[in-house]
Amino acid sequence: MLPKLLIVSNVPSMLREFLLPYGEHFKNLGWQVDAMVSDATTDADNFEKTEDVFGTIWRVEWSRNPLDPRNFIKAPQAIQAVQEKGGYDIVHVHTPVAAFLTRYALRHLREQGKPKLIYTAHGFHFHREGGFIKNQIYKILEKTAGRWTDYLVVINREDEEAAKRFRIVPAEKVRYMPGIGVDREKYSGTGILPEQILAVRKELNVAESDKIILMIAEFNPGKRHRDALNALAKLDRTNVKLVLAGVGPLENDVAAQANALGLSEQVRFLGYRRDVPVLLKAAHALLLPSEREGLPRSILEAMCMGIPVISTRIRGVADLLEENAGIMTSVGDTDAIAEAMGWIADSPEAALAMGKRGQEKMKFFSLENVIRMHEALYAEALGTNQ
Repeated sequence: MLPKLLIVSNVPSMLREFLLPYGEHFKNLGWQVDAMVSDATTDADNFEKTEDVFGTIWRVEWSRNPLDPRNFIKAPQAIQAVQEKGGYDIVHVHTPVAAFLTRYALRHLREQGKPKLIYTAHGFHFHREGGFIKNQIYKILEKTAGRWTDYLVVINREDEEAAKRFRIVPAEKVRYMPGIGVDREKYSGTGILPEQILAVRKELNVAESDKIILMIAEFNPGKRHRDALNALAKLDRTNVKLVLAGVGPLENDVAAQANALGLSEQVRFLGYRRDVPVLLKAAHALLLPSEREGLPRSILEAMCMGIPVISTRIRGVADLLEENAGIMTSVGDTDAIAEAMGWIADSPEAALAMGKRGQEKMKFFSLENVIRMHEALYAEALGTNQ
């Protein structure tokens, strides 16, 4: 009998935007592939395509707030019932709350040999830039859940080192994978027509001589849009436009900051976009001044297309941009960000060469490569890799 795989995440958007290729791949191998998400999401758009891939999408009542007591009242029994009905050989968990609750609920079943519990950490919540108390709390939580974990997948080298140093799980159960893979064909840019680029530039109302710095990120404090705006103000060059794609709770605050800095004519707010490859192709650089990441998808996508990147020297980003494959600054160093923006605007040939260096690194981070790593891990977990 072929294996049964359950993929778990907090929200359906994680399935749709990141995990569909894995569901499709193992479904095509004949596996039963199901999913489990929170029942809080009612947006039907989040289930676009997912229902065609996953045989069953289980809905379980849990909160994204890790301190919500309801998480430990109803969710464990519901998760246990899903496992009992599905009889899954592998349960692969993503996103912190869903991962913790699922491992907690299935901890005793795992001791009986089924299911095998695999956790992909998309960036530990303890990290070098974090506060001491917060870091200690998250270390304790990770080590606690680590006792219920058969394999821990980490997506950057800093987390790999931390997982082993703090013994989140035994070192031999830690697996490094370069993210969850980027579709190099989708982000090659070869199918994008010149008229699509012109249409985007027209939509953005930018002149032919304007330089576009693109930022693709949720409007939340950790992404530090404020640093992008402050750097643009310091640059003081009206031909450099900052284009912000994404949504989030701080969007109005960022718009107010842009207005207060006199940047309203230089900043564009695009909201949620589905045409990211076209936006990247139209941009001269991608900017991501975050204070914390796991392995940022927007940087992977930009590098696939040969677009130079400006980001912070933080966990995950360093894996991507080292060897002069991009520009890294310290978190909050708006002078350095402004200088990098100016260099992009003034050095088109050197910037293009930097983008090409980044593009050459993407084979290792490709979706095909990471899927192969998942195949090997699942075979090991099931004992079929002999």
